[in-house]
Amino acid sequence: MDTLFPQDAPHTQLVGIARLAAEGESIAEGHNVDYISLENRSVLTRCNSPRVPFAWQINPFRGCEFACKYCYARYTHEFMEMRDGVDFERKIYVKRQVAWLLRQELKHVRAGQSIAIGTATDPYQPAERKFGITRAILEEFSRHEGFSVGLVTKSDLVVRDLDLLYAISRKNRLSIHITVTTTNTDLARILEPRAPRPDLRFKAVQKLTLAGIRTSINCAPVLPAITDAPADLEEIVRAAAAAQADHVAASPLFLKPCSEKIFMPFLQENFPHLVPMYKERFSGRAFLPVEYTRRTAALMRKLCLKHGIGVNYENGRRASQSPQAFPVQSNLFS
Repeated sequence: MDTLFPQDAPHTQLVGIARLAAEGESIAEGHNVDYISLENRSVLTRCNSPRVPFAWQINPFRGCEFACKYCYARYTHEFMEMRDGVDFERKIYVKRQVAWLLRQELKHVRAGQSIAIGTATDPYQPAERKFGITRAILEEFSRHEGFSVGLVTKSDLVVRDLDLLYAISRKNRLSIHITVTTTNTDLARILEPRAPRPDLRFKAVQKLTLAGIRTSINCAPVLPAITDAPADLEEIVRAAAAAQADHVAASPLFLKPCSEKIFMPFLQENFPHLVPMYKERFSGRAFLPVEYTRRTAALMRKLCLKHGIGVNYENGRRASQSPQAFPVQSNLFS
């Protein structure tokens, strides 16, 4: 039976975001992608999860064209009654009136609360070139001061907005986090089919850093037996140091049921020998055992010390931090 998309369902049967999605109109087409307008009611969403270090989140789009096989955010399309995980990368919802909405909603952000941009979609995916939604959001932030803002992306398109990012950083606490899962271009191509090459991301880090914008590498997710070899993780840290990144953060893979439906067939096709191990490790749970997380954190601290990542400036001089001070795991917006 074919999946019933919101556009095909009677509107009277849908409520909330599912109804808004069903009422959206096709505004463009890309490479196996439909772009659909979304008359959203809010752009700034409160986040109450204890697992994340930010209070608010902004996602300029719903869905993401990068088609990362491990992506945890595919569940967001289920809120629109779209149950096929592939819909997440083929039906991209473009939010409207984001600047106006953000202007009203920023009044609710209290001092000390952080805002994360790009928690369930990439704000610089190909759709951004067409519609400029992320740039509109940044233009609004450039008119304000006193906020703490973090932006996560896999795309070097972020350097297009250097002017706005610089303006925001002058009056707010801004940090940019470039996600790099592997430095191996061939591996990256099958893990993240439509994302920019890793070397382009490192070049973006360097450009942002040289412009005076605090920029780090987000090594996530770390995939057991695929990207977690010490030599492979060291390549990421070494490249981060060469790009003058502020620090490296690492987070192991976690698999929601909606992500598992995409990831496990991908694993069977590309790494069939790993399927039994992954089934065992993720049997009945979405997260890897805490010991794996601890080992990954310890290794990343060691590598960061070795390559001089995770440093601050005291009296204009560069000073190394102790291993305990290194920002690892989910501490992306400190």
